[in-house]
Amino acid sequence: MIVYLNPFTGLAGDMLLGALLDAGASLDAVRQAVAATGLTGWRLDAERVRTGALTATRVRIEVDDDATERPAAQLITMAARTGLPVAEAALTAIAEVEGALHGVPPADVHLHELGGHDTLIDIVGCAAALRDLRVTRVHSAPLPLGGGTVHTRHGVLPVPAPATLALLKGARVRGGEAGEAVTPTGAALLRAVGTAYGPAPEMALRATGYGAGGRVLPDRPNVTVAMLGEPVAGEGTQIVLSTNLDDVTGEVLGHVVERALAAGAADAWITPAVMKKGRPAHVLHVLTAPELADRLQDLVFAETGSLGLRRGVVEKVALPRHFETVRLHGRDVRMKHGPWGVKPEYDDLAALAEATGKPLRELAREAFDAL
Repeated sequence: MIVYLNPFTGLAGDMLLGALLDAGASLDAVRQAVAATGLTGWRLDAERVRTGALTATRVRIEVDDDATERPAAQLITMAARTGLPVAEAALTAIAEVEGALHGVPPADVHLHELGGHDTLIDIVGCAAALRDLRVTRVHSAPLPLGGGTVHTRHGVLPVPAPATLALLKGARVRGGEAGEAVTPTGAALLRAVGTAYGPAPEMALRATGYGAGGRVLPDRPNVTVAMLGEPVAGEGTQIVLSTNLDDVTGEVLGHVVERALAAGAADAWITPAVMKKGRPAHVLHVLTAPELADRLQDLVFAETGSLGLRRGVVEKVALPRHFETVRLHGRDVRMKHGPWGVKPEYDDLAALAEATGKPLRELAREAFDAL
């Protein structure tokens, strides 16, 4: 599924969560994911509220512990317990930008305003809602930046806050009115899911959700809009899944390729790569029909332990082909004919080579001569 976001008045973690719940995500699934973190002393509810001329879903979080400061590493560890890569990636992104801004390693970052229950609940909740809706692609209209100032533990800072701007690197933004329109939590979630910015992609619209923010605006509803739809696939449309891996053995990589092909992938292959810091790695690619993409994505995550992958839509051009069979040494060998040539099927030649002891290259020449 695809989600297209319209940050009408902005985007915060609770607004995004409200919009996803309004679009059909299960509140129970969200609660179960938050509970899996080990967080205690919280209650999460969603209610329909009136905001301007619209009704929307507002997330209500009640906590027994009002502490707002925690080590970022603690929150990341708690998010990792959920099995939700998006949640872990979003919190890691916050730790990285906060560390860069304050000159400390990400592992030593101590979150102040972002260290409370709300941050973990919003991020884990949104990741769980996206999984429940089986969302694989997130698109968004340009984000309003807001303006003015905000009071923080570090004093008065400009809006957007420095952490928000760092998290929005690469995003498409636009001017906005005074006030905090995009929060660090919202920006971290958009980064974690690899959001694409621009017009809505072509899709079959299935549901629309409105997530309400806490501010009351005098002239408009305060909402984030989430539109949920299915990709519109042409006859030749295929999905390519790819992920960079530097900690997976060759045996596991070969196993994943075999499993992907057995599960219906049109093709699967591995290419060598050099990642950041000069680390040697491999890129796993899986080509599949759109209807199998979610299943194969889950397979790749489960087998490799990867925390993320890329999904791309490609158009597969398939030329016409037909088969002809030739008889060699008492066995059938299929010959594949295309518009620009002919070749024997490898599996047939390999089986014949095993049976006869003849070199495969010699058998290939015999197959061509037998046409």
